[in-house]
Amino acid sequence: MATVSPPWAYTLQLPHDPRAPGIARATLRTVLAAHDLAGLTPTAELLASELLTNAHLHTTGPYALRVRSAEPNRLRIAVWDSDREIPLAFTTGGAPARPRPETAETGRGLHLVQACADSWGAHVLGSARGGKLLWAECGHEPVER
Repeated sequence: MATVSPPWAYTLQLPHDPRAPGIARATLRTVLAAHDLAGLTPTAELLASELLTNAHLHTTGPYALRVRSAEPNRLRIAVWDSDREIPLAFTTGGAPARPRPETAETGRGLHLVQACADSWGAHVLGSARGGKLLWAECGHEPVER
């Protein structure tokens, strides 16, 4: 049973290292299990994985994973990176990203985020920290016992 009620948040600072997304996913699984949100793990892990991989592939600096729950059974997964450019898929006013051709080896990540998240978005951050924040939310109805 979770001992901390929402709101709560965790932030994991990550170096630009190819192992960082895997470490972040393992941390996310631990956080969700600790808060009795293991049912959200498959979706939350997919969202985090795609956002983290995007940050790793398209930036050269550090990045961070933030997991926040402002209400029961609902999560916001956010990834900060130092690049201020928001991917085109997140600037289309809510229109889903176009799927890539079957032969493409990359480019499906943000399409998966949009398909699996309840909502998603992006913010360019001010000069103090800089960069951008891409986020996605997921949740489920509580199971009645």
